[in-house]
This record gives sequence, C-alpha cells and structure tokens, in this order.
Amino acid sequence: ITAKTEHKEVAPGQHELAPVYTTSNIAADQNQLTMEMMKKVAERHGLVCLLHEKPFAGINGSGKHNNWSITTNTGINLLDPTDEPNRNTMFLLFLCAVIKAVDEHQDLLRISVASAANDHRLGANEAPPAIVSMYLGDELMAVLDAIENDKTYEKADSGLLRYAHVLPRLAKDATDRNRTSPFAFTGNKFEFRMLGSAQSVSEPNTVLNTIVAEALDVFADELEKAGDLEGAVHALIQKTMKEHKRIIFNGDGYAAAWQEEAEKRGLLNLKSTPDALAHLADEKNVKLFEKYRIFTETEVHSRYEIKMEGYCKVIGIEALTMLELTRKQILPSVSAYVKELSEAVIAKKAACPAASCEMEAAIIEKLSSLSASLFGKANTLDEALLGAKNFEKIGECAAYYHDTIFASMQELRAVADELELNTAE
Repeated sequence: ITAKTEHKEVAPGQHELAPVYTTSNIAADQNQLTMEMMKKVAERHGLVCLLHEKPFAGINGSGKHNNWSITTNTGINLLDPTDEPNRNTMFLLFLCAVIKAVDEHQDLLRISVASAANDHRLGANEAPPAIVSMYLGDELMAVLDAIENDKTYEKADSGLLRYAHVLPRLAKDATDRNRTSPFAFTGNKFEFRMLGSAQSVSEPNTVLNTIVAEALDVFADELEKAGDLEGAVHALIQKTMKEHKRIIFNGDGYAAAWQEEAEKRGLLNLKSTPDALAHLADEKNVKLFEKYRIFTETEVHSRYEIKMEGYCKVIGIEALTMLELTRKQILPSVSAYVKELSEAVIAKKAACPAASCEMEAAIIEKLSSLSASLFGKANTLDEALLGAKNFEKIGECAAYYHDTIFASMQELRAVADELELNTAE
C-alpha cells in the first residue's frame, strides 16, 4: 500500500498518513488493511494505536479526508477543470451533477459518517461542522455565476506578487485550507472531510457514487432528448445553479453567522447521530437505494436498526466506564488527598498553633463540595442508565441516550475535570 505523506499532526501522538489514490473498492480494502496493520505494529512495540475520533477534549481529533473524483476507463479525470474551466463544458456538467447530488442528499452524506465518537469531533478543533456544504473557491464560483446570469466570464489575476514585475509569476493556491468545509473542491477532486478516523470509507463512497450517479442519470435523460446539445447543457447548468447553489459556502464553517445563514438556506444541521440516522429510512432514500440496486427497503431498515443500536451500546459502555472511573479512582483519590491535607493541618497546628491554615481549609472545603457534587451526578447517571430499559423503539432509545444519558455524562465530566485541576497527583 503506497503512501506519499507521513508526518506528525497537531494533537499529542497524532500522525497523518496519505495513501496514494486508486479505485474505490481497492482504496477501501487498503484503508482497512492499513488500520489493521497499524494496530498490530503498535501492539508489537508495547503501544496502542488509538483510532478514536476525539480521545482528548479541547484539541484536534482524528478523521479521514476522503479524496474523491470520477475518471473514465481510459484515465480521463472528469473533474479536472484544466486551465480554462469556463470553456470546459464536460467539467462544468459533472461539477453541477456533484452540486445537485450533495444538495439533494445532505442527509445521506451526514449519515454516512455518523457515529458516537465522530459526534465529538465534528465542529471542533479544525474538523468540519455537522452542516454539509460545498467549497468551490472564487474562480469556479465566478465561472458558474457568469453562466447562471448569462454574463461573460472574466478571469481575475490570482497570482502572487502581481506588482513585482521583475519576479516570475507565482500561482496562488485556490484550494480550501481552513479545513472547516465538509466537502471542498481541491484542484481536480473533492475532499469529503467529515469521515471519522476509525470508520470504513466504504459507506461514504457508496453514498457519493450513488447520489452522483442519480444526478448524472437525470442529466442524461434531459440531454439525450435535446436538439441543441450545447444550448441544453448551458440551460442545465443555469438551472442547477439556481436550484442548488444554496449548498455552496466558501467561508468559515465555525462562524455563528454560518449557522444562521445555513438555517435560512434550508440546509440540514444534524448535530448528533440519532438526529442523522432518523432520516436514513426516509422514502426518498429508500427509493434511491432500491433504484440503483444498492440496498432493498428491508436492508435500509436493517442498517437503521443496527446503527441506532450501535450508538446506544457505545454511549452505554462509555457511561458505565465513566461511573467505574468516578467511583473507583477519582473519588478515592480526592478523599485520600483531603485526608492528607487534613493531617497536614493537624501537624501544622501542633508545631505552631498560630500558623495559618487558610489555604488548606479552602482547598478541603472546595474538594469536599466538588466530591459531593460528583457523587450526586454519578448517581444521576446511574439512574439514567436504568431508564434506558423503558424504551422499545430503538429510535426513541437512541434519542434518550443522547438527550439524557450523554447530557448527564457531560455534567459529570465537568465536575471531574475541576477536581483533577485541584487534586495532587
């Protein structure tokens, strides 16, 4: 399995590996083999290869950038804009097919990357937000805007050092570098950045291939009956832009203004896995998969059940682990430290009755209060876990795990973090 990039990343012990592209099926197999090999090699050296999407709060998580394009069987890249994208009709047509597909199936793209662990990562520390949008860059947007409005496209000078005439012209990188765009055009391909580090790339690529196939199918039906092919393509691009340009966003995906703007545009904001999976068995999605013989209706519903159950199990395991850590490690450690401080106060007073113990007393009081709070929140989480047994429908159960159990875990975590900052090792 060949790779062209290996380097350290932002988070501690985090590394990037960039395999060389190949066809979808082979790439998916190689990705699985790579993860398996990394785990085996790590274990051989007494280490653990952690593929979790967000192992640490407040710093970068781990994901996959799924670089995706379409080529013919003779190797022609249909998403290569060439030097004159405004004259490259084939490129513009396939680009519009992708725009249409992503806009119409935002839900499926979000579903394809949904997991309990990836929910922690999306929208945090360089990962794209949960809102699906596309980045095209200024040049392509100018080309499409000109076509949409029947104007003449005028290429802007995108070079660097434009006024230093004695130096050679340097091309400016037109690709998206801020990493907050979920689906960005990067030269001659799209980069789908929402994938979690532990997941298979098969499902996202299955969805991408299917939704773009559907868009191309619609385009083909329309163009095959056209008398004036060139005029029909121009009209089709115009129509696609008018109907689907809401999905295009070239700005900062983390900005609060984008959340508001996305809502105005009618874009989906499926923040959690249960929110996303609730749309998997929607009628339009079932029909799509059945039409192209990807899944039957029964298989779609089966996947819905399995994914929802998987989410519940992961959150349940994490909650039980959190309770065990709280009761067997955190609370005993804090109690031991409080005892140590109390004994220090007694010894200090015995040695010097006039000595001030204000600091020790303040810490003891704070830790005792936080410990009581942690103990109470642990009991609340315990009770919440028992409440999960009351649901028969898996969708309602998953929503409960997110809204009640996960929320309770967040509250417990906040108190535990505060205790950690105030307790000696």
